[in-house]
Amino acid sequence: MATYLAEIVTAHRAAAAADRRDVGDLVEEALASPAPAGFAAALVESSRSGLAVIAEVKRRSPSKGALALDLDPAEVALAYAAGGAACLSVLTDAGFFAGSPADLAAAKAASSLPVLRKDFTVSEADVCDARLMGADAVLLIVAALADAELSAFAALAERLDLDVLVEVHDDAELDRALAMGARFVGVNQRDLATFEVDRERAERMAGSIPPGVVAVAESGIRDASDAKRLAAAGYQAVLVGEGVVVADDRSGAVAALAGHPVARTGVAR
Repeated sequence: MATYLAEIVTAHRAAAAADRRDVGDLVEEALASPAPAGFAAALVESSRSGLAVIAEVKRRSPSKGALALDLDPAEVALAYAAGGAACLSVLTDAGFFAGSPADLAAAKAASSLPVLRKDFTVSEADVCDARLMGADAVLLIVAALADAELSAFAALAERLDLDVLVEVHDDAELDRALAMGARFVGVNQRDLATFEVDRERAERMAGSIPPGVVAVAESGIRDASDAKRLAAAGYQAVLVGEGVVVADDRSGAVAALAGHPVARTGVAR
């Protein structure tokens, strides 16, 4: 790891090391909280009629700076839902993305769409917190975690009925994700070390994703032409942040990405 990812993960690991909460207590508290909705199931169902969209509530980016610092997460979520988003992604990292658990709660309450907690999961407490704040899915970034952590966090998420989006950005990381049993994989076209985007990465990797794995393309998706290419490569969904949150017409921006025919070859159904 280097640059952006190293700095972010180091900060999150320091916070996790300082967290004195008992994980057993957190698990019990999480299990007693409202049950998550089916995030991956919602994507698969939506993709039956065309490319599904995970639209992201995102205030800022470490590389781009402010995107929409003063956004109202409830208003944004409603606009995304009106545009046909199948699910939401909400940044909850405060230090680097200006997000918060409150953003997630507000977005979900307003839209009733399943929500991914978009953050840097580095501990079992992070997994518990995802359910406690109302998320339906948690993100595990392969580049940031050891194999043992990936397996342990995924197992805990399963116990808590949370879907797990396992994020990769090259074939070696995909191999690691599949080895730990990932059934829901996101291919991030942004290199999290440099934050540079390779808009052909997801297409190149599509053929390596085996049948039965729900596949999502992430980052660098700007418009309908990008969405069409990724759907044709076999991706069932795209996760889009900057491209929709900065749009003058957020509903229209989501609608332009959604519904493109998903190839029945490539990534299997």
